[in-house]
Amino acid sequence: MHELSIVTYVIRQVEELAKENELTKVNSVTLEFGEVSGIVPEYLVDCWNWYAKQTPLIEGAQLITETIPAVTWCDDCKKTYPTVKFGKTCPYCGSGNTWLHQGSEMNIKQIEAM
Repeated sequence: MHELSIVTYVIRQVEELAKENELTKVNSVTLEFGEVSGIVPEYLVDCWNWYAKQTPLIEGAQLITETIPAVTWCDDCKKTYPTVKFGKTCPYCGSGNTWLHQGSEMNIKQIEAM
């Protein structure tokens, strides 16, 4: 379960940002992550709820998750297509000369705090 290590990293980043900006309480954190990142949203929220209880700055804060669709680029026909539906083979030209354009990343999108 790498979700716990992700939550640990995110909370540490939020704590650093809160300290830099003299924030006293975090109300919510919005994470966006790729459709093919391997992150299980339910596990992420469970880990967040457990860890947040142990962190006064974050305690009670809501974790909001957003999924970034996976999109693949074809170098041969120069088109993009939905990765999950078609995999590595381009549905337009049949080429395997493709690469993942987006959908494996994870970002802290927003922090709502006082």
